[in-house]
Amino acid sequence: MSHLIEMQSVAVALAAALATIAIWSPRRVWIKLVAVLVSVGFMPVAYAGMTDLLSKPKPVRLEWARATTDRATVLGAQIKENAGIYLWLMMEGAAEPRYYKLPWDQELAKQLQEAMKEADKNKSGLAMNLPFEKSNDPDKPMFYALPQPKMPEKGGEEKEDGGPMVYRHPGMNA
Repeated sequence: MSHLIEMQSVAVALAAALATIAIWSPRRVWIKLVAVLVSVGFMPVAYAGMTDLLSKPKPVRLEWARATTDRATVLGAQIKENAGIYLWLMMEGAAEPRYYKLPWDQELAKQLQEAMKEADKNKSGLAMNLPFEKSNDPDKPMFYALPQPKMPEKGGEEKEDGGPMVYRHPGMNA
């Protein structure tokens, strides 16, 4: 949604330019009036169309701005048999996640399910290699579970005399 206002401003400016050209053209008044009304009608229709697209998944074949992305973190996935694979992806360096749709592929769906099971077992995340490129390498999986996260450091303190570590709860002052 970050670019919606900018895109709408460009659409309004283009429609206003066309209306201005229509007004100054050597045509009959009723033709000029129709051209201006069409330009004015275009503005809310363009806005409604852009806002409607915000909630729909983008087919990966239409992604050109991030086509060179090597890896994406899968925040959510839904598999609909014979319809598609719906993914909520967070690209490296992006500020917001995006919603995409992969065309239905049974092998890819199985791969995604297996990676989801492994990620759940490891209590880790899920990632995707080359999300916008049709890979010709069947041996390299597109989806994979991220490594198990590192265990947190123990919060104990060593005694100066070399004794055992003592755990101090974060709320303890003594």
